[in-house]
Amino acid sequence: MHSSRTKELILASSSPRRKELLQGLNLNFKTHPSREDESVPAGTKPKEMVEMLALRKAKSVSSHYDNGLIIGSDTIVVFGDEVLGKPQDEKDAYSMLAKLQGKQHMVFTGVAIVAARNGHAIGEPIDQEGTSDNIIYLGNTGQYRILSESTNGNPEIMVGHTVSKVTFRPLSENEIKRYIETGEPLDKAGAYGVQGIGAVLIEKIEGDFYSVMGLPLNILYLMLQKFGIDPFEVNTK
Repeated sequence: MHSSRTKELILASSSPRRKELLQGLNLNFKTHPSREDESVPAGTKPKEMVEMLALRKAKSVSSHYDNGLIIGSDTIVVFGDEVLGKPQDEKDAYSMLAKLQGKQHMVFTGVAIVAARNGHAIGEPIDQEGTSDNIIYLGNTGQYRILSESTNGNPEIMVGHTVSKVTFRPLSENEIKRYIETGEPLDKAGAYGVQGIGAVLIEKIEGDFYSVMGLPLNILYLMLQKFGIDPFEVNTK
């Protein structure tokens, strides 16, 4: 494993939730929000969508750094065949929550790490789809893989995703309206936040709680190790 100690760690996000989660690993990092377009081709599968957007965010921020590791992440809520992003307004938030109440939905969260040098993502591309030898699984919760590597075989671009199931308890019309009045749903995929008062809407979560919050720490930890960063080593110094 090669060392990335001299590389700056950058979180390509303005999300206070992702910042808080990454701080939990006791790593030194800075935040640099990505302004990339988040549109994807029609028919893109949810797992491909979150990986694509996480990678796009990380790559866009990499252009601002000469030597760094950039972390990108993206989360979507999927109900049936419908992808629920951030609501456009309170009416849209109500529509989303009315669909989710009393039912189960899926939460997909993608994460990518890109090594930057001289304002560019570096590394030689390898199998984009990943082979059974290249994909590393974390039980039934998630997976990650190397997309490109340096000439000496070290990973330079990695991407992965997790899948969680969330079940809402039945909600009254009044509960939905009162929750929307808090303002919490308006900047969150699916119009709810599991880490805030929105937690009272949820009956159960099957999968990774932190992925539902917006950053899959389980996958990210394993990916960081591939880049030579171990939070446990940092904590002992």
